Amino acid sequence: MNHASQKFGAVVITGPTAVGKTDVALALAESVPSEIVSADSRQIYRFMDIGTAKPTAEQLRFVPHHFIDICNPDEVYSAGEYGRAARECVLQIQQREKLPIIVGGSGLYLRALLEGFSEPLPSNRAVQEELKKRAGQEGSIALHAELARVDPLSAQRLHPNDVHRIVRALEVFYAEHASMHKFWETPSTPAPFAYRVYCLHLERRVLYERINRRVEKMLAAGLVEECRGLLARGFKPQHNALQTVGYREVFSYLSGEIDELAMQELIQRHTRQYAKRQLTWFRKMAGCEWIGLNEGEEARAVAARIGIL
Repeated sequence: MNHASQKFGAVVITGPTAVGKTDVALALAESVPSEIVSADSRQIYRFMDIGTAKPTAEQLRFVPHHFIDICNPDEVYSAGEYGRAARECVLQIQQREKLPIIVGGSGLYLRALLEGFSEPLPSNRAVQEELKKRAGQEGSIALHAELARVDPLSAQRLHPNDVHRIVRALEVFYAEHASMHKFWETPSTPAPFAYRVYCLHLERRVLYERINRRVEKMLAAGLVEECRGLLARGFKPQHNALQTVGYREVFSYLSGEIDELAMQELIQRHTRQYAKRQLTWFRKMAGCEWIGLNEGEEARAVAARIGIL
């Protein structure tokens, strides 16, 4: 790679969960001076290592990573905050004449970074706290149904279990009498740097088998113990960060709602469903270049197939 492409380009590696984004990014980093910018909305949280498939300590030492372990699980970090901070981070990496490799499967984070949000969403703390209280009492399904009545376009875009964003959409509606959909659809400022987006994908059967195996490995590596540790630190299952596939099911197991086998099966099923939603999002991304992976293909071989700006 020449210095001009290092200075002015950025590469985005995305795709569904368990497809192998981290390994490909690290293989790419072997061939060019680079730094990795995580675009994973859960790897930002401390103490959530196993369930988020966070890079290992060795991988973090191999190449500088950004936006890993920057918040505690009881803190809220919005996509807008991430987008603004990640843009500045990319520009700083470019100034160091290194290649920014943006890696992750969080669609909203990628949108905030690459396409941007045109204006900050309105906020009303009193309304927000009341809605959070109701979410704890009534559950996210009831609040999603309420959102569907008052702001159907926003409700269509949100999963019924996404309590944080459901609360946020209702807050915007009740505080400003406006639809969050309006803010989503408002033209925004694109990223101030050139980039190319590569979406890794596998044949569905292979991806689902990989997801199932990964869940088994996470449980064997101590996911249940990780969740016990989070509770011991005083974090609550109701925190938005912990309303995440893998953690949500383990907390149900720890509270006696489900048994161990059901916990594993639910994590596997919900992760497969999440991967399907990710792929739907990526198909709508403008300029996304799809990289079909072969079963068993080495990460270095995949990295060699990725064109660089």
